[in-house]
Amino acid sequence: MEKGNISVNSENIFPIIKKWLYSDKDIFVRELVSNGCDAITKMKKLAGIGEISLDENEQFKITVTVDKKKKQLSFEDNGIGMTKDEVEKYITDIAFSGATEFLEKYKDENDKTSQIIGHFGLGFYSAFMPSEKVEIETLSYKDGEKPVLWSCDGSMSYEIGEGGKTTRGTKIILTIAEDSKEFLEEYTLREVLLKYCSFVPVPIYLEIAGKEPEKDKDGNEIMPSPINEVTPLWVKAPKDCKVEDYKDFYRKVFLDFNEPLFWIHLNVDFPFNLKGILYFPKINHEFSANEGQIKLYNNQIFVADNVKEVIPEFLMLLKGVIDCPDLPLNVSRSFLQNDGYVKKISAHITKKVADKLKEIYNKHREDYDRYWEDINVFIKYGCMRDEKFYEKVKDFIVYKNLDGKHITLSQYLDGKENKDVYYVSDENLQSQYINMFKSQNLDAVILPSLIDTHFISFIEMKEEGVKFKRIDSSVSETTDSDAKKDEKSDKAIIDIFKEAIKDDSLKIEVASLKSEDMPAVILLSEESRRMQEMYRSYGQQFASMGDMFKDEFTLVLNSNNSLIKKIDGISGDEQSMLARQIFDLAMLCHKPLAPDKMTEFVKRSNELMQKLV
Repeated sequence: MEKGNISVNSENIFPIIKKWLYSDKDIFVRELVSNGCDAITKMKKLAGIGEISLDENEQFKITVTVDKKKKQLSFEDNGIGMTKDEVEKYITDIAFSGATEFLEKYKDENDKTSQIIGHFGLGFYSAFMPSEKVEIETLSYKDGEKPVLWSCDGSMSYEIGEGGKTTRGTKIILTIAEDSKEFLEEYTLREVLLKYCSFVPVPIYLEIAGKEPEKDKDGNEIMPSPINEVTPLWVKAPKDCKVEDYKDFYRKVFLDFNEPLFWIHLNVDFPFNLKGILYFPKINHEFSANEGQIKLYNNQIFVADNVKEVIPEFLMLLKGVIDCPDLPLNVSRSFLQNDGYVKKISAHITKKVADKLKEIYNKHREDYDRYWEDINVFIKYGCMRDEKFYEKVKDFIVYKNLDGKHITLSQYLDGKENKDVYYVSDENLQSQYINMFKSQNLDAVILPSLIDTHFISFIEMKEEGVKFKRIDSSVSETTDSDAKKDEKSDKAIIDIFKEAIKDDSLKIEVASLKSEDMPAVILLSEESRRMQEMYRSYGQQFASMGDMFKDEFTLVLNSNNSLIKKIDGISGDEQSMLARQIFDLAMLCHKPLAPDKMTEFVKRSNELMQKLV
């Protein structure tokens, strides 16, 4: 058996790096700024352990300079710098990470403040994505070292020699290729810097070559300000943050000038390092769930929006920032590698959300009820998607009743002989049934959202014996059980309506409703409606299947109503006309009439009014 070594064709490695390693072309800005930040972090680390001494007035910074005439873009830091040997070791040996070696040499498990971002040693090569040439000018912090100049045109050859840099640190100069000239525009570059580096822990200054400095009204030059915020709100202790601080941060980051309902400040050091703020925005309607945005950061460097491995899917309608330095990113630092660690972080975030909801429910019940209209969609969705989340929040899921009060399921069922829960899906269409319930001191809950169709089925599976029934699916609660039945009279009335309506699929019954005002009501079985709604909710391809199940309507005639009592004594066309009118009125309380039926209803209404004149 022969042995050999796998070889990589070096001529093909750069095209792979330039084209496939990174998901977005503008990501080179993030990588080069991150490298500068790491160089400064290393410098601070060495100073902190006494290996070097620094001027107490030294201001660390990263300067990004655009020179449109030269077609150049440069990134300069005043960090640790590199020697010639280090350039050849870290730059020319692909995937040898200086950050990894440095961390191994100076690792301190208790030090959470001096985090280094780079781990793979590949970030620098993103510089070739927009460039036809890349140069490095660097000077090491070590005494006696000479400045170094390294240059490469994107081929596998490079030049290295003595440079002219006189100050400690590193400057990377990109000569921008023709197909990437947009990065020489101040507006574009500023947008990219703000996208990835708004909260980098080192001040970043953007300079435009040839641009006159700004001056105040007295002609004095105005000192430039960094474009980033080095200490974002989420890295501060919650006790040091004011309510207005949270609101200002929300407006700034998400450009949303509607105030959030409330927020959760995550600040965890064990068993993992996790910081962030999750905001609960005001939801205008349930489809606003698509408008959520949670930004994932790694040591204050932006990684991606809405990373589902970390943020549970049902929380995606929230807005916020999550910063976790220990996230297992892939080599391009754009995506997460799935592992148990990520799942633990996700579970912790879910737990913190449940804990916050419980706190508001117990300590600020009025606020909780006020928030419910905006947060109920994501809570219900979360319960259906995550059983552990449901177990944590099930005791403070509330329902608005007919009096506008928010009650729990146990409060609704308290004192009832059975576990039937009546609900209203449309307060306007079902107003007649609501009035009927109220007149009998009965209650129902309001469930108007599309998600409620699925949620009530979920609750029925979880809570033994509980059965949800729409308010127009039964009249048993509002029927006078003591009323005497007259089967002969009932049959005569049913025959009158059957002859007038001429619909063999319609079931017709006579019942003694406690309310005398309504001549008739339409009922639709809960099972039939749910079947149709289920198919239609799955989209166009299943909508026709829903239509295959014809509505199983039941017309219930109220024997206590004066019109029903008298209809048997009316003769001829007027009897048929009145029967059809009663049926259409009952149907209108259930759903809109079809166009032809509506036309017929209006015409008949006019005829009936003329007979009264």
